Parts: sequence; structure tokens; C-alpha cells
Amino acid sequence: MAAAANLRAEFRDGMIFINKQDVTDKLREEWVGIRASEIAKLPAVRVALLARQRAFRRLPGLVADGRDMGTVVFPDALLKVFLTASAATRAQRRYNQLNDKGKHATLAALSHALEERDKRDAAREVAPLKPAVDAASLDSSDMTIDEVVDWVLKEYRKKT
Repeated sequence: MAAAANLRAEFRDGMIFINKQDVTDKLREEWVGIRASEIAKLPAVRVALLARQRAFRRLPGLVADGRDMGTVVFPDALLKVFLTASAATRAQRRYNQLNDKGKHATLAALSHALEERDKRDAAREVAPLKPAVDAASLDSSDMTIDEVVDWVLKEYRKKT
């Protein structure tokens, strides 16, 4: 857990750096998502990372993406959105992303991996995947990115 506490993370110009190394693309690789889900169930890892995650909150605000952002990491956030989409839709979106980057993937394998991750994350004892009580829920299966952004902004305006 000391390793997690000592990593230097920076977010600049849409890129992510760990110990000054650009890891932006590496963090989007399939194996990282799978391992993250497996590691996220370990209480010691979660404790080691919680203060670090919270330290990224600064004015004018933060958009945080993760399966426990609204329930554990930022339970006092002004707006929490529990964003969902069907496994088939998420698999298709991921397939398109990978295809655009010239990486090979199969739709069936992506869909299966997403379904397994959802089951694992919803069943874990520590910070299970579930909406915060006060979260606005949105199923984006049939929405474009622009439609999702518009919906979130409308929800934000209701809160301010």
C-alpha cells in the first residue's frame, strides 16, 4: 500500500501522468479495467487511495468517474450521477474505441468481460457498485455524448 501512497499522479492537458510518465493510453487498456475491478475489492488498497482521490477535488470543481465516487469517495458532492448503459451498448462503444485505435477486440468478449465486472463489483463487500441514495440516475444506452452532457448540465443547474 506504500506504493499507492507514493505515486505522483498529475492530470495535464487531457493526459494522465504517474511519476512523470504518460500513462493515458495504458489506463484505457482492457486488462487495466479488469485488474482494477479485482484490486478494488481489497480494503487496504481502498484505504490507501481514498485520501489521494479526495485530494484531487479543487475549485472550480471536479468531474470524477468511478464506480464508488458518489457513495464512498465524494459522498458530499453537489451532484452525483449514476450513469449506466446496457452491457451490449457499453461493449459496442468500447469496441468502436478500440477499433478506432487499430486494436483488435471481439464484441462478444468485451460484452462478457463487462457483464462479469458488473457482477463482481456489485457483489463486493467493500464499496459495492450501487447508486448513491441522492444520485440522479441516467441510462445512456440510447443517447449521444452531447445528449448526456446536456442532461448532466441540466441536473447541475437544478442544484445551483
